[in-house]
Amino acid sequence: MMNMQENTSNTSNDSKRSIQFRLRIPELEPYISKDAYSSYSYARYVIKSRWEIAEPVISKDAFYSYCYAKDVIKGRFILGEPAISQDAQCIFWYAINIIKGRLPDFMHNQMILENNTYTKKYVKFIQ
Repeated sequence: MMNMQENTSNTSNDSKRSIQFRLRIPELEPYISKDAYSSYSYARYVIKSRWEIAEPVISKDAFYSYCYAKDVIKGRFILGEPAISQDAQCIFWYAINIIKGRLPDFMHNQMILENNTYTKKYVKFIQ
């Protein structure tokens, strides 16, 4: 008889294999959608489009929110913008690759408040 820890480990391995082999396995999606990296990867490489059920999880991570916007949505990921705005590097790349100009006010203001290397690059970019 398999114990709960072995079952969870097998599910995790199956989820990784699903992404690795680019196989859509609906039974595993509830497990995959609990992790930002796995959700982003599954959306990008397996589903190859938005995966709305996983967006709340992805939106909590600045880096994967940016990647999801760039690689999956190929446009703004509004749900992920609050997380993106907490990471200067992600805000900068979001401005360049997604917005392609001045950020929405709340992100712009956050970037200016950061006052770091990325702020200087951002200001130069929008001028």
